[in-house]
Parts: sequence; structure tokens; C-alpha cells
Amino acid sequence: MSDLKDAILLLGRQAKKAALDLVKLSAGDKNRILMGMADQIEAEGAEILEANARDVAAAASKGLSAALVDRLLLNPKRLAAMAGGVRKVAGLPDPVGEILADWTRPNGLRIVKKRVPIGTIGIIFESRPNVTSDAAVLCFKSGNATILRGGSEAFHSNRAIAAAMARGGSAAGMPEHAIQLVPFTDRESVRHLAEMDAYLDLIIPRGGKGLIETVVSLARMPVIKHYDGICHTFVDAGANLEMAVEICIDAKCAKPSACNAMETLLVHEAVAEAFLPWVASALTARGVELRGDGRTREILPGIGEATEEDWDTEYLDLILAVKVVGGLDAAMDHINAHGSRHSDCIVTEDEAAGERFLTGIDSATVYVNASTRFTDGEEFGFGAEIGISTDKLHARGPMGLVELTSYKYLLRGSGQTRG
Repeated sequence: MSDLKDAILLLGRQAKKAALDLVKLSAGDKNRILMGMADQIEAEGAEILEANARDVAAAASKGLSAALVDRLLLNPKRLAAMAGGVRKVAGLPDPVGEILADWTRPNGLRIVKKRVPIGTIGIIFESRPNVTSDAAVLCFKSGNATILRGGSEAFHSNRAIAAAMARGGSAAGMPEHAIQLVPFTDRESVRHLAEMDAYLDLIIPRGGKGLIETVVSLARMPVIKHYDGICHTFVDAGANLEMAVEICIDAKCAKPSACNAMETLLVHEAVAEAFLPWVASALTARGVELRGDGRTREILPGIGEATEEDWDTEYLDLILAVKVVGGLDAAMDHINAHGSRHSDCIVTEDEAAGERFLTGIDSATVYVNASTRFTDGEEFGFGAEIGISTDKLHARGPMGLVELTSYKYLLRGSGQTRG
């Protein structure tokens, strides 16, 4: 057995024990520990930013795009938001122990359905160092022990954040090994985690398509996927065009590196000639490269040609694919064929069209007259998020505390036998 595998198995055994200790904590205990983590992140802010600067410099020297470097970057504002996010989670209701149902059978047997932690969760993620704190505190608050495996590009940042949280949490009474960070960047560590079903109850990959497909192919335990964010905005014939321009600007430009950013714009043929020059002017002024289908390029002759590959691409950059469609049905067909079941929007003042879109789009979050950028745990009131699940089973969309729990049945009798 390799030294690396032995090390991963040790993390698993420690997490399993920690999970049994976590269930003994009250909501107040957990909140006090979380506040200690937040305080320590702030206290060690200079060290965390110094570690992050090393990662950012290395990423820039490797030629990573500006959007990807931005995903990696921490600054005082983002660090303060990280600590604030921990405190927000501390202030959220604890879902553990909630009674979901309580009934008594004719034979007098009482059955209670109660919310409980999942147990031990592995999080494999890339780029964003804030995932280290978001994932850890959500899993902790919901009573789960966590093993975090971040990407090599954020290695120093992740170690500094995890160390600060461990020190702050331990000082406030956190059980040992409740939050662990894999101290290796070897790709083999992903395989060992995915095969460790004896100790991990769930694994959640967050990152590129290659990472997620690798984890899915290897995992011996359930996987909740945070897949591509190929998000669409459809401007309907009944749209308020001024509103549509503002929504498109926000959805594409506010944070193009985010998974909830718009990647494809669909425009009803009835408003294409009026709307496309307007929105194109606004987007190109903000540095967006447009790639259009044939009809779009007739109206906007200066833009590039969209290929079939463009309809299936998550750019994570200031690039936008644009297509003119014949109507609502054509827009929905395109989205359901090329989307990633993440976030999609219709801009329309036609209430019936909006309702048809809400019903007909097979995505985790579906919008009428609002930017897809709202697909976010904090915007949903979850405090933070473990990711945006594009699966349909157990969890879908932004995953907060409730989505990190399961349930069990508690039965109380007075000598009943089945016979």
C-alpha cells in the first residue's frame, strides 16, 4: 500500500471518528466554534493574503486567463467577506434534529422522522480558495466531518485558510479532525478519496468537467455534481427591451468567471432587429466578444461566427454566443439540448410565456425577468453554499445546510411484535 494511500485512509478514519463526536454538539456549541473560526481568519489575514499572493503569482506565470486568476485572488475585501460568511452560517437555524414527521400507527408504534447529518463528506475542488471556508463551515454546522482536497493552483491559500480555521475552531471546542485538508496535490489523492467508501458517505466535486467526470468514474460512494454553468437568457417577443439589456449586462459582465454567468443569449426573431444592436453596443463597450449564428450576423455583421461547439461551451470569460430563434418553443428546445441544467432566464412581460418557460426548462434554477447571477447560496438566504448541484437526486441548485443533511426514523414502542 502506498504512503499516499495510507495517508488518505488515515484522514478517512479520523473523519469517521470526528463525525461521531460532532453529533454530540449542540447548536450553540457549533455556533461558538464557528465564531472562533471567523475571528481566527481575520486574525491571520496577513498570512492568508501572503500565501494567496504566492498562488496568484504562480498562476499568472503559467499564463492562466485573467478570469481564472480572478477566481483565485483574495484581497482584504474578499477575506472580510469570507469571515463574514462564516458568521452568517453561525447565525442560520441549525437543521439537525428537526422533526420532519411524527405519527403513531394503529398498533401504538410511534414513528418519528428526524433530520440528521450525512456523516463524512469529501469535497474536491479547484481554483477558488473561498470554497475551503464555505464548504468546511457548512458541513460543520450541519454536523458533518469534512475532508477537503483543493487544487494545486490554490495550495498555499487553502493551507493557510484551513490552518486558521483549525486553530480558531479548536480553541472554541471543535472536535479533533472535524475539518481536514488533504496536504497533497498529487492527482492520485483524488482516486484514493473516491475509492474510500469505508469512511466517506458522500463526495462532492467542484471544478471543471474533467475533474467531475474523473470523480464520477472512480467514486464508490454517492456523488453530487457541480457541473458546467452553460446558462442562457432568452429575450422573448414580449420583453421589455430596456430591462433585457440591463439583465444581459449583469448576467454576462458582472462576474464572467462565475458558473452562473450567461454564456448564450437567445433572441426572439420578432425583436432581434431592434434588440441586438442595442445589447451588442452595451456588451462590446464592456469588452465582450460576440459570436453569432447566421441571422445574428446579418444584423450584426461585424461579429464572429458561432460554431456548434459554442452552444455547448462554458467560457468563464467575456465571450458570448448569440442566436436568433423563431419563438419560445425553439428557445426552450435549444436550452434543454445545450444547457447544463444550471440556470436559465426568460425576459418577457407575457405572463403565459413566463409560466411556460418555468415549467418547460429542465434546470435547477429558472428565472423570469432576473439575472442568472442570483443562483448563489447567499442570494438564496443560505449564508453560503457548498456548490450548485446540477443533479436531480437529493440536492438540486444551491446547496446549503439542509441539503447537507439526511434523515432517519426513530421508533418507540411498548412491546409490539409483528408476529
